[in-house]
Amino acid sequence: MDSISNMLIIMKNGSLAGKESVSMPFSKLKNAIAECLKKEGYVLNVSKKSKNDQPVLEMALVYVDKKPKITEVERISKQSKRVYFGMKDIHKVRNGSGLLVLSTPKGILSGKEARREQVGGEALFRLW
Repeated sequence: MDSISNMLIIMKNGSLAGKESVSMPFSKLKNAIAECLKKEGYVLNVSKKSKNDQPVLEMALVYVDKKPKITEVERISKQSKRVYFGMKDIHKVRNGSGLLVLSTPKGILSGKEARREQVGGEALFRLW
């Protein structure tokens, strides 16, 4: 399983289990994705910590009325099949209640930010 899929499943399972925060092995890509989720309000806090001399990414999850904000995730690009969206292909997820995350030339951006910046890129995942 690739590291982004692993990250998404850890966040989803942690949310559905009612965990306050989740942790996973650190990487720059995961950190950039977590910062994007923080900007969009799906993650409360992101921090890099060290456990047994290994860097760990820790994220505090968001709950609305004791219900998790992240209930479902869908990986779009996989290691075996990359999917690219042009600017005109970027649409709202679940009528605006979800989030699309893309890897663009300007970094990791949400669908809204990518349209504002007028860039397309590799569609990583959707969540709602």
